[in-house]
Amino acid sequence: MTSLTLEPLTYEDIPSERRPGVLQALVPVLGVVLFLGIGSGSLKLAPHGPLLWSIVLTGAVGKYWLGYSWDDLYEGLADSLLMGLQAILILFIIYGLIATWVSAGTIPGLMYYGLSILTPDVFLPATALLAMVVAFSIGSSWTTAGTLGVAFIGIGSGLGVPTPMTAGAILSGAYAGDKQSPLSDTTNLAAAVTNTDLYDHIRAMRNGTVLAFGLSVLLYAVLGLRAVGEIPTGRVAEIQGALAGSYDLSVLVLIPLVVTFGLALYGIPALPTLVAGVFAGAFTTIFVQGRSFTAAWTVFLDGTAPETGTALVNDLLASGGISGSAWTIAVVVAALSLGGLLERTGVLAVLAHHLATAVRGPRSLVVGTGVSAIFVNAFSAQQYMSIVVPGLTLRNLYDEYGLASDDLSQAIESAGTPTGALFPWHAGAVYMSAVFGVGTLAYAPYYFFAFLSPLILFATTLFGGRYDGSEQADSATSSAVADD
Repeated sequence: MTSLTLEPLTYEDIPSERRPGVLQALVPVLGVVLFLGIGSGSLKLAPHGPLLWSIVLTGAVGKYWLGYSWDDLYEGLADSLLMGLQAILILFIIYGLIATWVSAGTIPGLMYYGLSILTPDVFLPATALLAMVVAFSIGSSWTTAGTLGVAFIGIGSGLGVPTPMTAGAILSGAYAGDKQSPLSDTTNLAAAVTNTDLYDHIRAMRNGTVLAFGLSVLLYAVLGLRAVGEIPTGRVAEIQGALAGSYDLSVLVLIPLVVTFGLALYGIPALPTLVAGVFAGAFTTIFVQGRSFTAAWTVFLDGTAPETGTALVNDLLASGGISGSAWTIAVVVAALSLGGLLERTGVLAVLAHHLATAVRGPRSLVVGTGVSAIFVNAFSAQQYMSIVVPGLTLRNLYDEYGLASDDLSQAIESAGTPTGALFPWHAGAVYMSAVFGVGTLAYAPYYFFAFLSPLILFATTLFGGRYDGSEQADSATSSAVADD
């Protein structure tokens, strides 16, 4: 479970002389959209530059228009980085873990055996289901993607499945399992910030999650039948031969997998679990693959560049080690910095407040909560912030409308948790793109769960009967909110 190290400003917390108006709040937000749209979209720049431009604009608005000191702005930036520190450290470690698991034969072994069992027509739905089970069991979408997900990418390539499709199936399963797991940090955080019992929160999400994930699996089954062609003759045998000729693929190569998932199932937090996986990978490299101690730890730093005799296998198993994480971590640091400035200058709180004033009933409140979670995801680049900001900002409104706390908790997690990986500058998207070796915009059309989870929330809210009993109080409550 993640502890809350940053409690965002609410509208009432901001001194009136420093509180942005709607126009002032929109300037940095529109600047982010413009900079990222032109820089990344039109000019094809990496996101680093556009994010820096956005940071400078937001800082200038805070300093010269709203009257914040440089110390205030720096403190907001630093608080956001502190909140995202675990994500940064996991990114750092996962690059080394992937390299050590390749060197140990763990990922090659999973690829080898997966190619023997799976077929192209069932691969995508099977991938989504397996990823869901693993993520639910260990409570981590990131760990699932960075370990089994990497192997699934290799298996899919061997079966002729386009990598963006495989990435989408992995993400749908990983986030669906994570969202329902009592071990998940975001699940615990959503329950905590809304004062909801953890299992009440999970039960409130269950029907929507099952429906969204079930539809996703059905779509992957259809996609697998229609979009995947015939495997070239001898391709699987060629890949398996290259793997078996380059690695000892005995059952011992699965030791790192057993250690990592065993610790996760036991409840050990993600970071020490992944570090243990690195050590297990390094020692498996030494004792199973017969490489030296120095070579095993050089792989951890510098990555892998195997020469298996097959170009496809070489490309699939090439990795950067922790030295290859600099590009990705730089994007995450910049995005978190921007999110911290948007929070500290009151931009997020003001926009959330004006969203709340537009609410005219329980249905619009729940839908507005989901929209605000997606919005905060986009502009804070931090999954935790997408849960915390609307969770704390809108909590009192749910009390005023007589709604249960699990109405709030399920709204912020159903919309917030899965959608972060859709925004290319978001910490989750940067991580997933780097792990899978495919751009966010390439896998996004196949990441069905990210679209279906909030859409089903909105549809069941607007057209279901859950909030019918509250409608009679709408007018009086709306008037009271407007008077406030």
